[in-house]
Amino acid sequence: MIPKAVLRALGQIGDPRFRKVLLLGLGLTVATFVAVYLAFVWLVGWWVGDSVTLPWVGTVTWIDNALSWGAIPLMLLLSVFLMVPVASAFTSIFLEEVADAVEEVHYPALPKAPSIPFAEAVRDSVGFLGVLIAANAVALVLYLMFAPFAPFIFWGLNGFLLGREYYTLAAMRRVGRDGARQRRRRHMPTIWVAGVVMALPLSVPILNLLVPILGAATFTHLFHMLEDRRGRA
Repeated sequence: MIPKAVLRALGQIGDPRFRKVLLLGLGLTVATFVAVYLAFVWLVGWWVGDSVTLPWVGTVTWIDNALSWGAIPLMLLLSVFLMVPVASAFTSIFLEEVADAVEEVHYPALPKAPSIPFAEAVRDSVGFLGVLIAANAVALVLYLMFAPFAPFIFWGLNGFLLGREYYTLAAMRRVGRDGARQRRRRHMPTIWVAGVVMALPLSVPILNLLVPILGAATFTHLFHMLEDRRGRA
Protein backbone atom coordinates (compact mmCIF):
# COMPACT_ATOMS: atom_id res chain seq x y z
CA MET A 1 0.00 0.00 0.00
CA ILE A 2 2.73 2.49 0.97
CA PRO A 3 4.96 1.90 -2.11
CA LYS A 4 1.88 2.23 -4.33
CA ALA A 5 0.95 5.55 -2.71
CA VAL A 6 4.52 6.88 -3.03
CA LEU A 7 4.81 5.84 -6.69
CA ARG A 8 1.51 7.48 -7.54
CA ALA A 9 2.65 10.69 -5.83
CA LEU A 10 5.97 10.62 -7.70
CA GLY A 11 4.13 10.06 -10.97
CA GLN A 12 2.33 13.38 -10.49
CA ILE A 13 5.31 15.38 -9.20
CA GLY A 14 5.47 17.39 -12.45
CA ASP A 15 1.90 18.67 -12.02
CA PRO A 16 1.88 22.50 -12.43
CA ARG A 17 -0.14 22.80 -9.20
CA PHE A 18 2.58 20.93 -7.30
CA ARG A 19 5.19 23.29 -8.77
CA LYS A 20 3.11 26.33 -7.84
CA VAL A 21 2.92 25.26 -4.18
CA LEU A 22 6.66 24.53 -4.10
CA LEU A 23 7.57 27.94 -5.52
CA LEU A 24 5.18 29.72 -3.15
CA GLY A 25 6.75 27.98 -0.15
CA LEU A 26 10.32 28.70 -1.25
CA GLY A 27 9.53 32.31 -2.17
CA LEU A 28 7.94 33.04 1.19
CA THR A 29 10.85 31.35 2.97
CA VAL A 30 13.50 33.44 1.19
CA ALA A 31 11.43 36.59 1.77
CA THR A 32 11.24 35.76 5.47
CA PHE A 33 15.01 35.34 5.81
CA VAL A 34 15.60 38.61 3.95
CA ALA A 35 13.05 40.41 6.15
CA VAL A 36 14.69 39.06 9.32
CA TYR A 37 18.11 40.25 8.12
CA LEU A 38 16.80 43.73 7.23
CA ALA A 39 15.05 43.97 10.60
CA PHE A 40 18.33 43.03 12.32
CA VAL A 41 20.24 45.69 10.37
CA TRP A 42 17.64 48.31 11.29
CA LEU A 43 17.75 47.26 14.95
CA VAL A 44 21.56 47.48 15.02
CA GLY A 45 21.45 50.93 13.43
CA TRP A 46 18.85 52.11 15.94
CA TRP A 47 20.65 50.63 18.97
CA VAL A 48 24.28 51.36 18.09
CA GLY A 49 23.82 54.54 16.07
CA ASP A 50 26.29 56.00 13.60
CA SER A 51 29.11 56.09 16.14
CA VAL A 52 30.07 54.66 19.53
CA THR A 53 32.54 56.06 22.05
CA LEU A 54 34.70 53.36 23.63
CA PRO A 55 37.07 53.74 26.60
CA TRP A 56 40.74 54.19 25.58
CA VAL A 57 39.69 53.99 21.92
CA GLY A 58 37.56 57.06 21.34
CA THR A 59 34.80 57.41 18.79
CA VAL A 60 34.26 54.43 16.51
CA THR A 61 32.02 54.70 13.45
CA TRP A 62 32.26 51.24 11.93
CA ILE A 63 30.67 48.97 14.57
CA ASP A 64 27.16 49.10 13.08
CA ASN A 65 28.52 48.21 9.62
CA ALA A 66 30.60 45.36 11.06
CA LEU A 67 27.58 43.89 12.86
CA SER A 68 25.41 44.24 9.75
CA TRP A 69 27.94 42.51 7.49
CA GLY A 70 28.70 39.93 10.18
CA ALA A 71 25.02 38.97 10.26
CA ILE A 72 25.20 37.72 6.67
CA PRO A 73 27.26 34.57 7.38
CA LEU A 74 25.13 34.02 10.52
CA MET A 75 21.94 34.10 8.45
CA LEU A 76 23.48 31.75 5.89
CA LEU A 77 24.41 29.33 8.68
CA LEU A 78 20.94 29.50 10.20
CA SER A 79 19.37 28.92 6.80
CA VAL A 80 21.17 25.57 6.55
CA PHE A 81 19.30 24.36 9.63
CA LEU A 82 16.05 26.31 9.29
CA MET A 83 15.44 26.40 5.54
CA VAL A 84 13.71 23.01 5.40
CA PRO A 85 11.41 23.38 8.46
CA VAL A 86 10.52 26.97 7.58
CA ALA A 87 9.91 26.08 3.92
CA SER A 88 7.84 23.09 5.07
CA ALA A 89 5.73 25.33 7.27
CA PHE A 90 5.05 27.83 4.49
CA THR A 91 4.42 25.09 1.94
CA SER A 92 2.02 23.35 4.34
CA ILE A 93 -0.27 26.38 4.19
CA PHE A 94 -0.98 25.58 0.53
CA LEU A 95 -0.87 21.77 0.63
CA GLU A 96 -4.64 21.54 0.27
CA GLU A 97 -4.10 22.48 -3.38
CA VAL A 98 -1.81 19.44 -3.75
CA ALA A 99 -4.48 17.18 -2.26
CA ASP A 100 -7.09 18.69 -4.60
CA ALA A 101 -4.82 18.03 -7.59
CA VAL A 102 -4.33 14.39 -6.54
CA GLU A 103 -8.05 13.80 -6.12
CA GLU A 104 -8.94 15.46 -9.43
CA VAL A 105 -6.55 13.14 -11.30
CA HIS A 106 -6.91 9.87 -9.37
CA TYR A 107 -10.32 10.11 -7.68
CA PRO A 108 -12.47 12.15 -10.11
CA ALA A 109 -15.74 10.59 -8.88
CA LEU A 110 -15.36 12.20 -5.46
CA PRO A 111 -17.14 15.49 -4.75
CA LYS A 112 -14.85 18.44 -4.12
CA ALA A 113 -13.74 18.57 -0.48
CA PRO A 114 -14.68 21.62 1.60
CA SER A 115 -11.83 24.13 1.78
CA ILE A 116 -9.91 24.51 5.03
CA PRO A 117 -10.09 28.16 6.19
CA PHE A 118 -6.82 29.99 5.49
CA ALA A 119 -6.46 31.13 9.12
CA GLU A 120 -6.83 27.52 10.27
CA ALA A 121 -4.23 26.35 7.75
CA VAL A 122 -1.78 29.00 8.97
CA ARG A 123 -2.40 28.06 12.60
CA ASP A 124 -1.82 24.36 11.89
CA SER A 125 1.36 25.11 9.90
CA VAL A 126 2.85 27.34 12.61
CA GLY A 127 1.98 24.73 15.24
CA PHE A 128 3.61 21.98 13.16
CA LEU A 129 6.74 24.09 12.67
CA GLY A 130 7.00 24.68 16.43
CA VAL A 131 6.59 20.99 17.24
CA LEU A 132 9.08 19.99 14.52
CA ILE A 133 11.79 22.38 15.75
CA ALA A 134 11.18 21.67 19.46
CA ALA A 135 11.16 17.88 19.01
CA ASN A 136 14.39 17.90 16.99
CA ALA A 137 16.04 20.27 19.48
CA VAL A 138 15.24 17.84 22.32
CA ALA A 139 16.36 14.92 20.14
CA LEU A 140 19.84 16.48 19.87
CA VAL A 141 20.53 15.04 23.33
CA LEU A 142 19.64 11.57 22.08
CA TYR A 143 21.76 12.08 18.96
CA LEU A 144 24.77 12.80 21.19
CA MET A 145 24.04 9.99 23.65
CA PHE A 146 23.43 7.38 20.97
CA ALA A 147 25.51 8.73 18.09
CA PRO A 148 25.64 5.48 16.06
CA PHE A 149 21.85 5.38 16.06
CA ALA A 150 21.34 9.10 15.39
CA PRO A 151 20.09 8.62 11.78
CA PHE A 152 17.50 6.07 12.93
CA ILE A 153 16.34 8.33 15.76
CA PHE A 154 16.06 11.21 13.28
CA TRP A 155 14.07 9.16 10.77
CA GLY A 156 11.84 7.61 13.44
CA LEU A 157 11.05 10.92 15.14
CA ASN A 158 10.48 12.93 11.98
CA GLY A 159 8.64 10.04 10.37
CA PHE A 160 6.16 10.07 13.23
CA LEU A 161 5.71 13.85 13.04
CA LEU A 162 5.44 13.99 9.24
CA GLY A 163 3.06 11.04 9.09
CA ARG A 164 0.83 12.54 11.75
CA GLU A 165 0.76 15.94 10.04
CA TYR A 166 0.20 14.86 6.45
CA TYR A 167 -2.31 12.14 7.23
CA THR A 168 -4.32 14.62 9.31
CA LEU A 169 -4.24 17.10 6.43
CA ALA A 170 -5.49 14.48 3.96
CA ALA A 171 -8.13 13.01 6.26
CA MET A 172 -9.67 16.13 7.78
CA ARG A 173 -10.67 17.39 4.33
CA ARG A 174 -13.02 14.41 4.02
CA VAL A 175 -13.97 13.35 7.56
CA GLY A 176 -13.26 16.44 9.68
CA ARG A 177 -10.69 16.95 12.42
CA ASP A 178 -12.30 14.51 14.87
CA GLY A 179 -12.70 11.83 12.22
CA ALA A 180 -9.07 12.31 11.17
CA ARG A 181 -7.94 11.91 14.77
CA GLN A 182 -9.88 8.66 15.22
CA ARG A 183 -8.58 7.17 11.98
CA ARG A 184 -5.03 8.30 12.77
CA ARG A 185 -5.09 6.33 16.01
CA ARG A 186 -6.48 3.28 14.20
CA HIS A 187 -3.88 3.33 11.41
CA MET A 188 -0.88 4.77 13.30
CA PRO A 189 1.59 1.92 12.51
CA THR A 190 0.96 2.32 8.76
CA ILE A 191 1.04 6.12 9.01
CA TRP A 192 4.32 6.03 10.95
CA VAL A 193 6.03 3.74 8.42
CA ALA A 194 4.86 5.97 5.55
CA GLY A 195 6.12 8.99 7.50
CA VAL A 196 9.55 7.39 7.85
CA VAL A 197 9.62 6.94 4.06
CA MET A 198 8.95 10.69 3.77
CA ALA A 199 11.64 11.44 6.40
CA LEU A 200 14.41 9.61 4.52
CA PRO A 201 14.90 12.40 1.91
CA LEU A 202 15.09 15.06 4.65
CA SER A 203 18.84 14.55 4.88
CA VAL A 204 19.31 15.02 1.10
CA PRO A 205 19.78 18.68 0.07
CA ILE A 206 17.35 20.06 -2.53
CA LEU A 207 15.34 16.83 -2.46
CA ASN A 208 14.28 17.63 1.11
CA LEU A 209 12.41 20.70 -0.15
CA LEU A 210 10.05 18.39 -2.07
CA VAL A 211 9.08 16.43 1.05
CA PRO A 212 5.98 18.50 1.98
CA ILE A 213 4.50 18.19 -1.52
CA LEU A 214 5.40 14.53 -1.89
CA GLY A 215 4.09 13.88 1.63
CA ALA A 216 0.75 15.59 1.00
CA ALA A 217 0.25 13.66 -2.24
CA THR A 218 1.35 10.32 -0.75
CA PHE A 219 -0.89 10.61 2.29
CA THR A 220 -3.87 11.67 0.19
CA HIS A 221 -3.49 8.38 -1.66
CA LEU A 222 -2.87 6.50 1.58
CA PHE A 223 -6.00 7.94 3.19
CA HIS A 224 -8.19 6.79 0.31
CA MET A 225 -6.54 3.36 0.21
CA LEU A 226 -7.10 2.87 3.95
CA GLU A 227 -10.71 4.04 3.64
CA ASP A 228 -11.27 1.69 0.71
CA ARG A 229 -9.81 -1.25 2.66
CA ARG A 230 -11.92 -0.32 5.68
CA GLY A 231 -15.04 -0.20 3.48
CA ARG A 232 -14.35 -3.70 2.12
CA ALA A 233 -13.68 -5.16 5.59
